[in-house]
Amino acid sequence: MKTLVKHSFILAVLFLVASVQAQKLDGSYSGNLDVQGTQLELIFNISSAEDGYEATLDVPAQGASGIELDSVVLQDDTVTIKSAKMQMTYTGTLTDDGIEGTYNQMGKEYPLILKKTVKKKPGNIALPSTDAELDKLAAKETGDYKYSVEDYFTTPEAFSFQLSPDGKYIAYMKRRKTGERDLYLKETATQKETLLKKQEEDLIRGFSWANNERILYLQDKGGNENYHVFGVDVTGENGKELTPFEGVRVNIIESLKEDENHVIVQMNKDNLQQEEPYRLNINTGEVTKLYTVQDGDPPVAGYNFDRKGNLRAITRIVDGVNTELLYKIDGEFKRVKLTEFGDTFGISSFNPNTENPNDAYVVSNLEDDKIEIQLYDLKKDKKIKTVFSNDTFDVSGISLSRKRNYEIDYFSYTGEKTVVVPVSETYKKIYKRLQKEFDDKQFFTVGKTDDESQYMVAVTSDKIVGEYYLYDVEKDSVTLLYKLLPQLKAEDMASMKPISFTSRDGLTLHGYITLPNEYKEGLRVPLIVNPHGGPQGIRDSWGFNPEAQLFASRGYATLHVNFRISGGYGKKFLKAGFGQIGRKAMDDVEDGIDYVVEQGWVDKDRVAIYGGSHGGYAVLRGMTKTPDKYACGVDYVGVSNLNTFMETIPPYWEKYRELLYKIWYNPGIPEEKEIMDEISPALHVDKIKNPLLVVQGANDPRVNINEADQIVETLREKGVEVPYMVKYDEGHGFGKEENRLDLYKVMMGFFAEHLKVEQAEPVKG
Repeated sequence: MKTLVKHSFILAVLFLVASVQAQKLDGSYSGNLDVQGTQLELIFNISSAEDGYEATLDVPAQGASGIELDSVVLQDDTVTIKSAKMQMTYTGTLTDDGIEGTYNQMGKEYPLILKKTVKKKPGNIALPSTDAELDKLAAKETGDYKYSVEDYFTTPEAFSFQLSPDGKYIAYMKRRKTGERDLYLKETATQKETLLKKQEEDLIRGFSWANNERILYLQDKGGNENYHVFGVDVTGENGKELTPFEGVRVNIIESLKEDENHVIVQMNKDNLQQEEPYRLNINTGEVTKLYTVQDGDPPVAGYNFDRKGNLRAITRIVDGVNTELLYKIDGEFKRVKLTEFGDTFGISSFNPNTENPNDAYVVSNLEDDKIEIQLYDLKKDKKIKTVFSNDTFDVSGISLSRKRNYEIDYFSYTGEKTVVVPVSETYKKIYKRLQKEFDDKQFFTVGKTDDESQYMVAVTSDKIVGEYYLYDVEKDSVTLLYKLLPQLKAEDMASMKPISFTSRDGLTLHGYITLPNEYKEGLRVPLIVNPHGGPQGIRDSWGFNPEAQLFASRGYATLHVNFRISGGYGKKFLKAGFGQIGRKAMDDVEDGIDYVVEQGWVDKDRVAIYGGSHGGYAVLRGMTKTPDKYACGVDYVGVSNLNTFMETIPPYWEKYRELLYKIWYNPGIPEEKEIMDEISPALHVDKIKNPLLVVQGANDPRVNINEADQIVETLREKGVEVPYMVKYDEGHGFGKEENRLDLYKVMMGFFAEHLKVEQAEPVKG
């Protein structure tokens, strides 16, 4: 018995020693990596495992967290951490308060000192409202409505339809009952449906046919926007990640019809601040670099490849704000154009339908205020002719027929509505046939087979979410594939009406008003003004808007204003907004509100402002600039402090910093820094008089969670209770269905409390 006790004691001591050793390394370690002058925080989270240790990596600046690492080894006081995917090794010496060592990735070494820290969720976790508090707010909407939030914002049962090149399959996303979105295939001949790829933790953000046998799709981690490319065969086999480079952002920029085994991607694998092009083997994942941006060269903003995958042109940013187009002439890239920001000259498509290999279709506003489509000789730097233009709106849409030697099928542009202009005799016949089928509804051919025997047609309007049809040219048959959100009946939806008005300084402004169906002349209804994101080059357009329809169903009007700096209305209008964000651009929004009030449509005392990204900034700016104008506001992933916003842009935006300064303001210029302080809502929260709801994705790489935290914390210090929704599995906007539903339920409860729709009253006087 004594012997047994002795052995038990020895085992206990050994276990205790092992536990102490394990605790020695357990924990989170933070350090800053100096990459070409940019400080990038890395956080290693190490914990004990059965056979030693395991670890994950967080990169907060990129919104990346929980990246699994392959191995952690502690030998004496030497720590070695490895990841084959990242081609990374970190080796260091364990100290009393951290690890001192060297970070090696893809052959490059950086000193990295890690300090022991406490792992936490992004932002100030004490600030977000509890689920119970948000549920209580959502419950304030108590009306008996025909359509629920789910009816408008539940993911459609099927969506994002794409024809295979040979027309044998249709690929699409399909919703599970629990809200997840999986990738499916359907055989067009048999209508047999097959699950191709099941959604796991992360959303499938997009997909495309690489060839008849293989599909590529994109995923990121929790909304961090570091997209990776995955591939899977139509049989469900050979599924694999093709770009397993952690912390790297990948985008497909060119599909290659002439080379079915490859696509061209761009990624910032070798330089976090610069995307470079690679030829990617869609089966093996092998990558071949096609161009390197040399140290000291101007950053590259875009690449143009021809149909055979040859790099023909490069767009670079020079002096921070100007753009140059380099075209390959006799084996060398030579400057064709140098344009200032706001001017446009870019290649839309090379023109294979010519004997001159230097012909291309370009979009340009160098000769006029509006963007037009030109046929251009890039080698001679000479316009051959203008092929399409419009006096009022920018135009840029062009569709070519590969089957008919790249003949132009149609042009398109966005005016008050989207306009399609058929060109080829073949497409004129197709368009006329579809007009007969769909009458005055808006329709678009959104896909076609390689032999152009079948077309995918999308039909929409301000009252129709979307309907997808298959048009068989030979059979002259139009077959309904799917109606998105069929529970929303067109006859119950509200009309979106184009409007125009004059700003206080004389600009013609355009926008849209959506009034509730029950609106009657003589009533003034509550209004939700919804400034768009961007802000530069983005615009609101006519069509089905689920937010506006939800608001209308609750008795609220919705106003969209294409304020100065919005795209589509010419370069003078665009440039009129440079350096005017939060000032004249905000005046335009206010002038839009005044216009719809003057029309007798809305009650000036019950105006709410809601928006996301720049629109979220506009909410906060509006509530500090003209606080009496808004009864309440909803800020969704919006900028609150221009100073901190400029300091937390993601690395791949760094090349656009000077452009960002031109669009917004430059903190290095005292006069502009003064303006930034003046129009940063977080510095003027004392001016906010009315209720505010703040919504944020914790992993947002563009608008850091600190932007939302600042405004909430400062208001709370004043004793103002601000409902604050944070989703820790989202980034710049909510992609997951359950989060979107939570957002709109809480928002509608908030509006129900503060806009009081039941008090709509007749026009007085």
